[in-house]
Amino acid sequence: MIEKNIKEDFLDLFYHDIKSQKLHNNNTLELFTLKVKNNAFSYDELVGELGNKLHYFALSRKQIQQLKKEDRLNDLIKSSKSKLRAHNVNEGELGEILLYCLLESHLNAPKILTKLELKTAANDYVKGADGVHLLKINENDYQLIFGESKLEAKFIDGIYSAFDSIKKLLQTDGKLNFEMDLINSELIKEAYDESSYHILKSIIIPSAKQDQKYLDYSFGIFLGFDISIKDEDRNLSNSEFRIKIREEIKNEVLSTINSLDFQLKKTDFSGYKFYVYAIPFSDLAIKRKEIIKKLTD
Repeated sequence: MIEKNIKEDFLDLFYHDIKSQKLHNNNTLELFTLKVKNNAFSYDELVGELGNKLHYFALSRKQIQQLKKEDRLNDLIKSSKSKLRAHNVNEGELGEILLYCLLESHLNAPKILTKLELKTAANDYVKGADGVHLLKINENDYQLIFGESKLEAKFIDGIYSAFDSIKKLLQTDGKLNFEMDLINSELIKEAYDESSYHILKSIIIPSAKQDQKYLDYSFGIFLGFDISIKDEDRNLSNSEFRIKIREEIKNEVLSTINSLDFQLKKTDFSGYKFYVYAIPFSDLAIKRKEIIKKLTD
């Protein structure tokens, strides 16, 4: 079984303002708000932490292991940065990175592969799930989590966009089979040795004859959205601002519960488990590019 690379201390960057909010059919919603410092989100700390973890997201375990073994740490950094698209045209990779970090640190579901990992050049675009993670429920039951991330100004727009993408994945003939073939072909890159490879393969492609392990598909959704900060609020005391902004964010997300449940009640999604994560940004259109630029400098 593979180990996760993003530890629980990643979550120390955030206030966990909504915890395991129940959605339709026992699905869940989590709201993480980036720490507030001097009446602004602490983006500098986020950039620093993401920079330290980028290679785990962008490269395979085998590639990382080889570069570390050969003491090629500079190449490790260069290789991971080169995978990212140029910041001025990069609209979604920040969401993909954050979803990866949340699924590993909060859900304890290690990465099998990411879309970024499959890119051969920085401007390549790999269609399909943003990433795939493996969640162990118990000794016999596992979930393969397909990731879908959206960064939209309005939280409600992100909900519609994410579920529309997942619907297309489920309805397109052969799309899930293609995803599974891709996972199978890439699996060897995530295993440290022959033994761990065969263990992983027995989980991800279980034999019905042996009837020992069960694998179901599920979805991890990341929704990044914009929260406007009024000029008068910036002049509040630090404690007043922190309380007010967190409450406003929480109320905005909770106001969309009916919309989330409406999507989850559609027959397309019955039988699947959904893990929904939300993180707000101030000036999202600007910050999403600034953060990627700092990660690639």
